[in-house]
Amino acid sequence: MSDAKPSTVTLTIDGREVTVPRGTTLLKAAEALGTRVPHYCYHDGLSSPAMCRLCLVEVEGAPKPMPSCVTAAQDGQVVLTDEGRAREMREGVLEFYLVNHPLDCPICDQSGECKLQDYVHAEGRAHGRSREPKRVFGRDDFGGDVLFYGDRCVMCTRCVRFMNEVERDPRLTVVERGNRSVIDTFFDEGLDGTKWSGNIVDICPVGALVSKDFLFKQRAWDLDHTPSVCTGCSQGCNIALHTRDNLVQRVKPRTNLDVNAFWMCDHGRHDYEWMNQGERLEAPLAGRGSERIALGWQEALTRLAARLDEADGTSVRAVASPRSSNEDLAALRAMVDALGGGTIEFRLPMAADEDVLEGMPTLARRRELAPNHRGAELLGMKRVGDDSGAGGLDEAGAHEGILIVLGDALADQDTDFGAAADLFVMLGTHDAVAAANADFLLPISMHAEQEGTFTNRDGRIQRFWPGLQPPGAARPAWLILRALASHRGEATLPGTAAEAFAAVAEESGAFGDLDYPTVGTRGAVVPERAALAGD
Repeated sequence: MSDAKPSTVTLTIDGREVTVPRGTTLLKAAEALGTRVPHYCYHDGLSSPAMCRLCLVEVEGAPKPMPSCVTAAQDGQVVLTDEGRAREMREGVLEFYLVNHPLDCPICDQSGECKLQDYVHAEGRAHGRSREPKRVFGRDDFGGDVLFYGDRCVMCTRCVRFMNEVERDPRLTVVERGNRSVIDTFFDEGLDGTKWSGNIVDICPVGALVSKDFLFKQRAWDLDHTPSVCTGCSQGCNIALHTRDNLVQRVKPRTNLDVNAFWMCDHGRHDYEWMNQGERLEAPLAGRGSERIALGWQEALTRLAARLDEADGTSVRAVASPRSSNEDLAALRAMVDALGGGTIEFRLPMAADEDVLEGMPTLARRRELAPNHRGAELLGMKRVGDDSGAGGLDEAGAHEGILIVLGDALADQDTDFGAAADLFVMLGTHDAVAAANADFLLPISMHAEQEGTFTNRDGRIQRFWPGLQPPGAARPAWLILRALASHRGEATLPGTAAEAFAAVAEESGAFGDLDYPTVGTRGAVVPERAALAGD
């Protein structure tokens, strides 16, 4: 007879029965029922010191309340999370936190996202009883993008544990003891030169750690949150764009255990102002030099379609940006094929030193500083240029047939680019020196202004959603290119990004049977045969 223990345990929490895997903590077991037990020091990506004493629950038969973040669920347990001694203990702990915590919510950046606000509002005392003056530590510049307000700190030590356990660069510690305890940096080194320290601002449950970049910038409740994908490198970290007034105000990591866990690098976190740049292309432009005029979309596409018909049979060459979505790149592929086929090239931005934390592949900044080079490879496009992010376009710039450029700003090219082309079409977000010879300059929306997908370095397709409104008449590149391809009778015109993605799967076979619902918010890996095609 086997002595093996069952793999699950069944217990009762707040009168409801739940079955969870053996070893699950009471805190996580309660979450499985939809019950959120208040906590500070616990974080899913860090160790559990059980020091904040806020997650105490009452376990039948136990002599005192138990910290739910480290107490394993057992068969037959009866647990109360929100009444009796558990509620009484939490109320007392919250009162102790408020003894020294300043009441500066009106000027605190964390206001609206602060767990202390939420917990005290839900179950704190109606009136404080302390008559002693509050402690005062003031503000400290930790270096990098981080400011520390010691008065607000609840000593959960999440920041210390992140630097020790995740970044493995122990620059923070707790100094002094008792009510004099405070977080501090070692010597004068601070957080300058760190690459992941912005995450400690995210995980601070109160306003003790704040971002200099976001300081007094916006109120949290005024921001719209849009799920997206970081475009800083090929890792494809899941992020949320926090926007207001049609501007990206800040970027935060979004949990995806398969890609970036709970974190993101500081480079990606602060690389967002390019999405707010002005002087965008707002209307289709036709003609070269002084003859260039602005047109409506119907007239611009009609003229362009006529020119394409005139150039039927002419050789085609295209340049694409690996910052473009799968939908945009596939539409370019369909357009080139509709014109008889041709070469499509792409360049990567200047390569970076790859930085992957040891043993943690989800914490990485990759050397390929573009989100969709894998997607370009899967769609049969050829990489050119070098690790400096320049060069490789001599043949394209001198091409004498039809030349199409999608998304590449051609920053290293001059006014001679495309001068020999019979028809030069450029789709971009901004005007450029190298666009001087473009016969048609078409405004497209960037990824933050449209729905679409990227394929990261591991072949994982991930969705992003629009958080900004595109300027003027800017439209997704896939819509423009598919409209031109459908004019030539080579494809139907998709009406949505989901239909455009379905066309990608149908035409290339690279993405198998994937569709938007399957990709979801966590992403999905392309079939193995397709993922290997670009290696």
